[in-house]
Amino acid sequence: MDEDIERVNTGIDGLDKMLKGGIPKGHVFTTMGSFGTGKTTFALQYLWEGLQNDEPCIFISLEEDKDQILNTARAYGWDFEPYLNEEKIAIEKLRPEDAEATVSKLKSDLPEFIKSFEAERIALDSVSLLNMMSVKEDKKRNRLFGLCDLVKDTGATTLLTAEVKDDNPDSSREGLVEYVADGVILLRYSETETQDVQMSVQVIKMRRIEHSREVKPYQITDTGIKVQTEGAVF
Repeated sequence: MDEDIERVNTGIDGLDKMLKGGIPKGHVFTTMGSFGTGKTTFALQYLWEGLQNDEPCIFISLEEDKDQILNTARAYGWDFEPYLNEEKIAIEKLRPEDAEATVSKLKSDLPEFIKSFEAERIALDSVSLLNMMSVKEDKKRNRLFGLCDLVKDTGATTLLTAEVKDDNPDSSREGLVEYVADGVILLRYSETETQDVQMSVQVIKMRRIEHSREVKPYQITDTGIKVQTEGAVF
């Protein structure tokens, strides 16, 4: 079955090997982790790979504004400016403090925008901020299901970044996105006996394909995230 599924490379050294070829095209997947694990870097690297393959991309940010995003990408050697000018990528900043207006905008404007832009890759950073503005659990759940259905209908392969709980780094803050998404990639960091920080990645699930479930170390270098598939976590 795997051989018949079209894949989308993440652009992250080692991770595509763990996925045995990449993310299934059209999937909605999430990268979860605590602060400092590289979720935004992951999202930018994923979109940069798409741009290198001439795939139109959309970055939706609920945290940083456009200039901050461009500067973050530039620090890794990814110059998004020419692609913005050529309308190969769109960078949209939404305001999470007004959750209802933001959700209404997503529902009303995003599907048509994705289709007219012919976007093949989308990254939303982060879905946790969107959900934090709702108190009722059923509203959070309905909002997240609705968002996933919305982007799935467009056919774009979509990444949602998510924060994890402080007391449980294996679960998203709301405990929802990992159940809604087609795939879950978990980023962790821990202190070693020598008090060094070691970061690790694990593909928790990825529907429709076989994949490695091993925990592998990774580094955030000056050229992006690199997964050490031959390495071991101690």
